[in-house]
Amino acid sequence: MRTATYFFIFLNLSLALFEEPAVYPLPFLATSVLEVLCLLVFLGRLTHFAKVTLHNVFWRDTKNICIVVAILLSLTDLAIYGVLRLYDVRSIRWSRIVRPIFLINFAESRQIRRAFRSIRNTLPEITYVFLLFMFSLLMFSLMALKLFGERNLQTAEGLPYFRSYLEIVFDLYVLVTTANSPDVMMPAFDFSSWYALFFIAFVIVNTYIFMSLFLAVVYNNYKKHLKVTRGGACD
Repeated sequence: MRTATYFFIFLNLSLALFEEPAVYPLPFLATSVLEVLCLLVFLGRLTHFAKVTLHNVFWRDTKNICIVVAILLSLTDLAIYGVLRLYDVRSIRWSRIVRPIFLINFAESRQIRRAFRSIRNTLPEITYVFLLFMFSLLMFSLMALKLFGERNLQTAEGLPYFRSYLEIVFDLYVLVTTANSPDVMMPAFDFSSWYALFFIAFVIVNTYIFMSLFLAVVYNNYKKHLKVTRGGACD
């Protein structure tokens, strides 16, 4: 039963590869038949679980309610999408975002649910570090605007360099990953080599200090909540 449930869950998730817009497109009839088959299996699995569970207990479990809602949403979206196709009206399958609910909420997915719960409990505790990082990013962006915004510098493509605050925030955010290094600082470096100190300071503070701190907080809190989850009652 567990193997069959996982098989149809991953089959349902993999349909995104074959539905428009798709990597390997298949006819709508083929994907819709497969999706209906998966939903029938999920409904049968849920019905089987309801037969061996007290009625009040079954409907108080949010996991079961989530699965029922996901099945209804998927069938509704499939019907609407099929009708619109008959009238050549272009639309999208918005119910794809609810498909991971089946992976998380079935009884067989206890370990996945524990990991998901640990991630959810970790998020509030890493918010403070993330806010400090964003404050540092915004302050460095403001400094960059004051340093380079009035010097009429241009990029190698001839575009204005560091004159829009939002563009500066995005460029420096990318610089945290070093994906645009050293290209992002070359116009300023060509104007004066001393300006390289600004970018060096930014990388030290945000990439090496804040990212390391962020990773440490995420790891420690996730490990703590994972131990608490394992030590708690099974769901």
